[in-house]
Amino acid sequence: MTLDIVNVRNEKVGALDLNDEVFGGRVRSSLIWEAVRHEQAESRAGTHATKSRGMVQGSGRKLWKQKGTGRARVSDVRNPLWRKGGTVFGPSPRDYGYALPRKMAKGALRDAITQKIREGKVVVVDALVVSEPRTRVAAQLLRQLGHTRKTLVIDVQPEDALVLSTRNLPGVRLVPANRVTARDVVDSTTVIASKAALSRLQEALGEATGRSRSEAS
Repeated sequence: MTLDIVNVRNEKVGALDLNDEVFGGRVRSSLIWEAVRHEQAESRAGTHATKSRGMVQGSGRKLWKQKGTGRARVSDVRNPLWRKGGTVFGPSPRDYGYALPRKMAKGALRDAITQKIREGKVVVVDALVVSEPRTRVAAQLLRQLGHTRKTLVIDVQPEDALVLSTRNLPGVRLVPANRVTARDVVDSTTVIASKAALSRLQEALGEATGRSRSEAS
């Protein structure tokens, strides 16, 4: 598999050969879904909480005697059946995170990138550089490279000028190659990656593919 390499003016300057054993296999949507679900669970704050009858304000005195009044029996004003009473079995703060094997996370990232490559939505640039740290300059650069509604920009170690230039652009997310996840790729419509970044990803994902040659074919 070969991808064209372009410069910042979107002119072809070379080609990048991709290893079919890394990006040539079957795309497993269920694995991508699991990785995205894991990342979303890890990002949840989990701060939801309600007050039980032991937490709400009010006296614990029994409101009237159990028998002889003709009224329904009742305990105190913190009764969950009453207005402003406690909540029964309400949510409490919790951690939604769970462990995901590293090989599954890398496999999901590999499959997500593979899907984008097959859809023709990956642009490889020889170098991602901007002349000055200005949002207007970065916007023009990304437009020339095919920036659409949501664009993921990947570089090995983004320059400070590029970081400052893209942070205010709507729909643009700049991520170092060693921190990109399957969710980042899936959530974008276009992936713009430097040649060095895609080569680094191919090397990292190839080391932990766990994929046999028969599966890759």
